[in-house]
Amino acid sequence: MIILSPQTVANAGALETRSLPKKIIGRVQILPRNASLGTWLRLLFEMQFLRYCAALFPFLVPILISRDLALPVMQAPLAMILVIGVIELKVLRLPDSARARLMPEEEADRILDAFAFRAKSLLRRIAARRGIAEGDLRLVAEQSEMARVAPLTFVSVQSATPSPHIVPLDAEDRTILDDLFDDTLTERDLHRAQLRKEQHIQDVRIEATGVSAHARLSAWMDAQAAEA
Repeated sequence: MIILSPQTVANAGALETRSLPKKIIGRVQILPRNASLGTWLRLLFEMQFLRYCAALFPFLVPILISRDLALPVMQAPLAMILVIGVIELKVLRLPDSARARLMPEEEADRILDAFAFRAKSLLRRIAARRGIAEGDLRLVAEQSEMARVAPLTFVSVQSATPSPHIVPLDAEDRTILDDLFDDTLTERDLHRAQLRKEQHIQDVRIEATGVSAHARLSAWMDAQAAEA
């Protein structure tokens, strides 16, 4: 899971938006701070151009072996397109029949409902902690539509108040968001459910005015305890 915030990405300008929910995959390239090697490799794999180059690498081998083979290889564009098509459409993406076999639709609905319930709880905690009393907050989780690879998940808190933007999150806010996934609801669970439903973004919204006084009191007591 990559949490999106001006504090967590090197290119914060990529988070600017005029509408909500702000979508990332296929639109902008994110440069996360302090990302692991595995995260960087997964981000690179998401780049279509690099995947195309990898798919076409077998066509380059004969050219490297002998220049005489360059012309025959370059005259086979249909074969290249076919290879790319098979990998992109059959290997990395699931046809309808394969999606149906992932899980029953009722199970996918249950996972998405559990995610929404948890997301709303975390949004209330963040709103209470930050003293947000008006406007809306959205927890947006966007995942890559590619199957058979590790899920790539971007999570952000977004708001339309006073204008559409991705909310800056400090370390404590990000710690709260770490509770979004655990052993009972994993990124892969959400990914499989979204593949089954042909959805790739979850946009869970609350109104800040609906955050209870109890939640705000609890957040205040936690802050006092941290300062003590």
